[in-house]
Amino acid sequence: MMPVIDVKHLTKTYKTYKRGAGMGQTFKSFFQREEVMVHAVNDISFAIEQGEICGILGPNGAGKSTAIKMLCGALYPTSGEIQVLGYSPARDRKRYVGKIGAVFGQKSQLIWDIPPIDSFNMNRAIYGIATPDFKSRLEELTELLDIAHVIEKPTRVLSLGERMKCEFVMAMLHQPDILFLDEPTIGLDVIAKVKIREFVHQMNKKQNMTCILTTHDLEDVEELAHRVIVINHGEKVFDDSLQRLKLFLGEKKRVSFTFSESVQGTVFDNAYTKVIDRPSDFQITLEVDTAYISISDFLEDISRKHRFSDISVKELPIQQVVMNIYENAGGY
Repeated sequence: MMPVIDVKHLTKTYKTYKRGAGMGQTFKSFFQREEVMVHAVNDISFAIEQGEICGILGPNGAGKSTAIKMLCGALYPTSGEIQVLGYSPARDRKRYVGKIGAVFGQKSQLIWDIPPIDSFNMNRAIYGIATPDFKSRLEELTELLDIAHVIEKPTRVLSLGERMKCEFVMAMLHQPDILFLDEPTIGLDVIAKVKIREFVHQMNKKQNMTCILTTHDLEDVEELAHRVIVINHGEKVFDDSLQRLKLFLGEKKRVSFTFSESVQGTVFDNAYTKVIDRPSDFQITLEVDTAYISISDFLEDISRKHRFSDISVKELPIQQVVMNIYENAGGY
């Protein structure tokens, strides 16, 4: 099966200029400026299959937003090749944009002073959606997102959560094959985030829609993504399943205990155990390397030495895994 997105050796380089501080340096810069080449995206390659939900992660300035803009056709690459649904996004932009949708958490498609329903009708005209199709899709989407009661209010009076749901309707009315999501849940409360994640899941399953997600909210990635690509300093440093990402630091677990007696002064660190937190004399959180000892053997060992009243065993937080990849950007 041919991938719906095929990226080969993608590079984007910007030219900028460096200037010193002060009046003298400012005057000098009128005649002579030092050029600085910035490699925003540096020789990355990947392929994404139809129906995949792929998360693209990276710290600020890593190059992920630049990569998304090139995939959307908003930027020309300096070099490399992009094929999306058989189109070159930048060269075939007029034909290509009808096949994709985009939701940018910090850039609205809605017009501020008019109700969302008017913005939806504008999109109907732009994409040439037949009126019966438009009405049925609008009814379905507003019902799924529970916003039928807000789409006739001016956009400026809507809450952030209501506006973001309307942004999704704007992006989905023309039934795109690929949906690009850039920080889609930024600033939202827990309930709104859950609703939007459920909506993305439903659209992915119903339409076999491919989703590309860039975010700093790692809960979005855990809840939505089948696969994760990590970009740092413009280079791809990880590309695999979410399960493999969690194994990047090894087969480790977080085990939290509440003991029946004080364990102040007790040493728990050893070859396979590291203390992460001691909130009180009776509580402790340990990181256990299960490549050296199974959880059952570890718990048996602890129970022989100490009595405890409560215990929890969790996977390593994905934040820790991703931070480790950022800090060790040599790949995996």
